[in-house]
Amino acid sequence: MKTLFVTALGALLAFTMTSSTPETSNGAAQPAAGVKNIVLVHGTWADGSSWAKVIPLLLAKGYHVTAVQNPLTSLTDDVAATKRALALQDGPVLLVGHSWGGVVITEAGNDAKVAGLVYVAAAAPEEGQSFLELVQTAPATPGNDEIRPDASGFVSMTPKGIKEDFAQDLTQTEQQVLIATQGPQAFSALQEKITRAAWKTKPSWYIVAQNDRMINPDLERTLAKKMNATTTVLPASHVVMLSQPEKVAAVIAEAASKLATPKMAAR
Repeated sequence: MKTLFVTALGALLAFTMTSSTPETSNGAAQPAAGVKNIVLVHGTWADGSSWAKVIPLLLAKGYHVTAVQNPLTSLTDDVAATKRALALQDGPVLLVGHSWGGVVITEAGNDAKVAGLVYVAAAAPEEGQSFLELVQTAPATPGNDEIRPDASGFVSMTPKGIKEDFAQDLTQTEQQVLIATQGPQAFSALQEKITRAAWKTKPSWYIVAQNDRMINPDLERTLAKKMNATTTVLPASHVVMLSQPEKVAAVIAEAASKLATPKMAAR
């Protein structure tokens, strides 16, 4: 997925030149209002470049964006990586998680710097619940059959699974990049339990991927309703941030702007 940054850099130049976002006296774009720092947390079989299409869109709007590089070795390790990124932010943060990243932000989102949460086709466990326990509350999805373990206890997706279940609405070239660069995840991480669910106390948004074949879309809708999240439904695969980056970026920017309003502060 790292090669997607090449495309992202070109997009960044185009958006920087054409953006109508308000500017300061030195020409730098500034968000109209709200939280300015956005931290993006990737999911399983991915890395920070899974946000490569979204990052330029947010930068063009004036946001300070950081993509976490999760080691995918344990929930504890991924939360620690996310909290290190949070510690480097200057001011409040909107924390965004995709897929497994939703588990990470559910725990790391308790950090005092986090003002709100955005779940993108993501898991949002209860306190005392693991990712595996959560997804097993809904019927299994087709992608589940394409997960393969290795001798070291890490799991990966088959090429068939990437093409048909993980990223079925991407181009063949993009699918091949995902196959080549996917990051295996420790299976044991999926069994680690949340200690404190941040979505219970932080304003939340949720993007449901209607054509998701990895996390059951009905489960996604249930989670969004449970957390009283502002919800957007998109006709997309599990990797909605790659297939519909403009709409995902729009949801994130809208969430960041709303965090400054009295209504959201009092929620």
